[in-house]
Amino acid sequence: MNAVNFASVNRKTILYSIIILIFAVFSVRLFQMQIINHEAYDEKSAGNSIKPIEQIPLRGVFYDRNMNVLVDNIPAYTLRITPADYDTSLNKVLDKVLGVNSGYVASILKRNQIYSKYIPIRIRRGIDFSVVSWLEENSEFLPGVDYIVEMQRGYPYGVMGSHLFGYTKEISSQQLEKEKDYYRPGDYVGHNGIEKQYEKDLRGEKGFHYVLVDSRRREIGRYKDGQKDKESIKGRDLILSIDGDVQKVAEEELRGKRGAVVAIEPSTGEILALVSAPEYDLNQFSYITSKDFLQELYSDPDKPLFNRATMSLKPPGSTFKVLAAIAALDLGVIDINTSIYCGGGFTFGRFFKCHGSHGAVNVVHAIEKSCNTFFYNLIYKIGLEKWKEYATKFGFNKKTGIDIGEEAAGFIPDESYYKKLYGENWPRSIMASLGIGQGEVSVTPLQLAKYVALIANDGKSFPPHVVKGYLDNKTGEVVPFRFDQIDLKIKKEVFDIVKQGMFLVVQGSGTATHLRNPDYHISGKTGTAQNPHGKDHAFFIGFAPSENPKIAVAVVVENVGFGGTHAAPIAKKMMDAYLLKDKLKNQKQKVEQPEIAGAQIED
Repeated sequence: MNAVNFASVNRKTILYSIIILIFAVFSVRLFQMQIINHEAYDEKSAGNSIKPIEQIPLRGVFYDRNMNVLVDNIPAYTLRITPADYDTSLNKVLDKVLGVNSGYVASILKRNQIYSKYIPIRIRRGIDFSVVSWLEENSEFLPGVDYIVEMQRGYPYGVMGSHLFGYTKEISSQQLEKEKDYYRPGDYVGHNGIEKQYEKDLRGEKGFHYVLVDSRRREIGRYKDGQKDKESIKGRDLILSIDGDVQKVAEEELRGKRGAVVAIEPSTGEILALVSAPEYDLNQFSYITSKDFLQELYSDPDKPLFNRATMSLKPPGSTFKVLAAIAALDLGVIDINTSIYCGGGFTFGRFFKCHGSHGAVNVVHAIEKSCNTFFYNLIYKIGLEKWKEYATKFGFNKKTGIDIGEEAAGFIPDESYYKKLYGENWPRSIMASLGIGQGEVSVTPLQLAKYVALIANDGKSFPPHVVKGYLDNKTGEVVPFRFDQIDLKIKKEVFDIVKQGMFLVVQGSGTATHLRNPDYHISGKTGTAQNPHGKDHAFFIGFAPSENPKIAVAVVVENVGFGGTHAAPIAKKMMDAYLLKDKLKNQKQKVEQPEIAGAQIED
């Protein structure tokens, strides 16, 4: 073979080898794509032809302790835009149809442009049915525009519960960044109260329906006949400890006032009612909340957004005398036979006035008569540090841990506080005011309710809580939440003695005798806290029935005067609503359906 032929054969061999090599590479790559990694490429391919439609689950509802629905879901229409399919020239048209300011739609689209253009953006919730009809009629001219039926909160039982329930609002960009694994732009999340604290229980699990789309992203059918669809799972329905009827009465009694009430079942720590007044209308947060409404809330001098039940701090007045009595009895500083003479006041550096001259009184009658002189003396017998120790035992000077979020700890002073304020030789006369619940001491209405519940149940209870448990979605059974018991480890005879005094406040010749009634006995303690800025604040703590307490109540009404006059009657009406439920219901039915037997019909 000559050189020319050899070179020709060599070139052919190289060319064939290259062709075979290329074919082999393509074959291996094809085998890899179709056999080995087919699932990954199927998913990428599906992304171009399959559109996932998010299914928002129903939010869990709230039942009261008697299984009345307090917070429910009601249907509402939401307009959405999918940016990938949308023509922005429609912005002005939609602004006009929605009845919003020019630029509204554009601003929402701009705010959400950092997210995928294939994710639908909620433009407006709660649109009128007339808008829905217009969207249906013009759908072929509105690419990327659709509407969905979502649920908004409703309150069918007539309980306002603004500081208790909280509300839902659109997720903020900051929260979305933290929890983007679950939430999408425009999702609503719990804000304040139970809605916020139990968000993960209430929100449920999202579902997805998959549809086939063409090159223009138009839907052309279901993907695999829905076999890959994932149905949403409804959020947990919560069982609250609230009694809807007691809550209603508390809201009605505080209407037009500033203050708070908290009612607790002493043996369980379950909150029967919690109201802060003034309240605000939660229905305003169900749709798009108007700027005018928000501005009105923020500028209101009565601060309706402020939760007075858990955040308002005030001196507790004479309601704190019972604490000093418990501390002194438990420490053995006094017993039931110890008497202190009241001649109208007490002198320690200066004169501290009592509101009467009670003569020689023991601890029972000192509580009954609310004798200042007795308790001025008593705090010096106890000592400041021990007094604070017992206050802390009852939960003052710290948060209760209630399951609705925002809460203040309050303040109980001690020697170190006064040394910082005045130096080593701080004036001991300051302590006299503390003995009657005045001075630097500050507490919340919730703390007072926990305190009186512990007294009612001989120093044993559970942390105050609003949610008892939830309904299992599959079985329908109630799954209770567990709480650790509180045990103050104070002798029962101590509580027996102070409860005698609290019984006489109402049933004897004390400061709340107007609460007596033929149906049950009430034990309590009134209080009037001094207010340097106006009228005094009215306080009342109490429980009933005295012999077997089922409800303990703390009431605070701001700037009205005496506790016996303004706070105690509110507690009585709440106790009636709880203890006399059947009797009151029968009376109401008789009024609504008057007796007609024997009635004559006139011509």
